[in-house]
Amino acid sequence: MRVALVNPTWSFADSIYFGCREPHLPLELGCCRALLEQEGHDVLMLDGHLFGTPMAELAGAVADFRPDMTVVTTAPTYLFWRCAQPELRVPREFLIALGSRGGRTVAVGPHGSVTAETTLRKLGCDVVVRGECEEVVRDLARGGPLSAIASLAYPEGDGVVVTGPPAAARFTDLPALRWPDAWVQRHRHHHHRFDRAPDRPGAEVEASRGCPYHCSFCAKIDFRDKYRRRDLEPLVAEIDGLVAQGVGYIYFVDEIFLPNRPLLEALRDRPVEFGIQTRIDLWKPEMLDLLGAAGCVSIEAGVESLTVEGRAMLDKNCRASTDDLAERLIHAKRSVPFVQANLLKVAGDDAHLVQAWRDRLHAAGVWANDPVPLYPYPSSPDYRRLWGMPDARAWERAHEHYLAQFDSFSDIQEKRPAPLSRLEAACCPA
Repeated sequence: MRVALVNPTWSFADSIYFGCREPHLPLELGCCRALLEQEGHDVLMLDGHLFGTPMAELAGAVADFRPDMTVVTTAPTYLFWRCAQPELRVPREFLIALGSRGGRTVAVGPHGSVTAETTLRKLGCDVVVRGECEEVVRDLARGGPLSAIASLAYPEGDGVVVTGPPAAARFTDLPALRWPDAWVQRHRHHHHRFDRAPDRPGAEVEASRGCPYHCSFCAKIDFRDKYRRRDLEPLVAEIDGLVAQGVGYIYFVDEIFLPNRPLLEALRDRPVEFGIQTRIDLWKPEMLDLLGAAGCVSIEAGVESLTVEGRAMLDKNCRASTDDLAERLIHAKRSVPFVQANLLKVAGDDAHLVQAWRDRLHAAGVWANDPVPLYPYPSSPDYRRLWGMPDARAWERAHEHYLAQFDSFSDIQEKRPAPLSRLEAACCPA
């Protein structure tokens, strides 16, 4: 089968998007490509965001390939599935430009994983994959009736058929991903790196997938939920391939980068620096020292609340005290150039306490952000506590709630976001 895999040309103007707006490697499509090529399929993978390709030109390149199936992602890389932009205007714009020239059209991403029927309606595609997509896309390429393939949604008659819960891929034995040289050379962004300007290409890599914790605010119920650690051999082979292509920095997209001595010792022997997101309470001083020695130059650590009560309300299951968290962050800063403590706006957290704690960390060289308002993503426990299981208006409801709840936003939001209806009005059917 001829399969086109497409990362569209993203735009986030007026969006509630919390992710980074620079291009990143579309890991979900890279995983799909690896499994498809293992089975002999002819694959075209395009990244409109990385190359700044106009949508009409991107659709034309797909049409020239004459695919039997075209897969488009609804969020820019696995890294941002947990904080995806709510609106679907960009993948819809691509599908409109493609028209009937792409064979069977398939959407993958967090939107269809949680609200499959709504995603089908808004995008007008043929199939939506629910959950992690690489094994399901491979199964689609094998052929056979859609009803026999798990974790799909597709229209039939006046309704929608859903063939099962969201997929969780095996992942542990995922082969080493390979990226075209032109892509790597163009990827100059070093995600979440602030110690110095990039002088070599960057890349993104997965060492693990999912998280063993179930924090109330985290959007992962319907995708990338179950924790799995990737086999070391293909993971290191992938990193070595990137280093051979000139990559000097990698960012691990893992929901939670847990202490992993064999991986850190392997990285210590390689000429590459890296960044992670983690929970600082899970790291002992010895492992923080090894983390720095292995080449870590950026830590984004989820602290969220500065009170025991606040962390309990968020279901953090954190046994460390607020002072312990500060000490571990400060210890990490001794060997890691940039260390950040992520804070959320939590009811009951005293503003003076928050400012004093931030000042203490800033004095030690650790950055703690202005607390970020919580967004109740439909795949988070918070959403389901407020409204129950997501329905056809789940994204609209979460968006309206967020905009109504806050008059001011954090220092990572450029301005007040637009309503979802306005963002999708030009291209998504009502």
